[in-house]
Amino acid sequence: MPKSGAEGNSGSGPAGGTETKTTKASKASKMLYACGLDAAVDVVGGKWKPMILWALYAGTTLRFGELRRHITGISEKVLIQQLRELESDGIVHREVYREVPPKVEYSLTPLGLSLNEALIPLGVWGDEHMQQLVANREGKAA
Repeated sequence: MPKSGAEGNSGSGPAGGTETKTTKASKASKMLYACGLDAAVDVVGGKWKPMILWALYAGTTLRFGELRRHITGISEKVLIQQLRELESDGIVHREVYREVPPKVEYSLTPLGLSLNEALIPLGVWGDEHMQQLVANREGKAA
């Protein structure tokens, strides 16, 4: 996902210079990640991508409307954008059926399934610490 400004990844490169992420096209030509975590966070970064992955994991294959109903609060525009980015990263497969009315289904690729497996421990951590996190946000440490 292209990043700029405050969202960009600026850190010291091996020569002490500054590295920044630019575009998807440049990712193919040179290595832009400092480590594996950097690559993973780039793919699932943001509020909605983990929710999309989780919905597809639970539902295996979903049509666009079904996917939108699984993710409370996401707009149609944002869902389309996030799905396109996940598809371009090879995480989501988009299957278009040539029929009337048009039918499009989304599912996880093997790469997407492996990414979801990596997110399971993060979800468990969130479940275990959710009450404390909510209390901390409200200023009432548990």
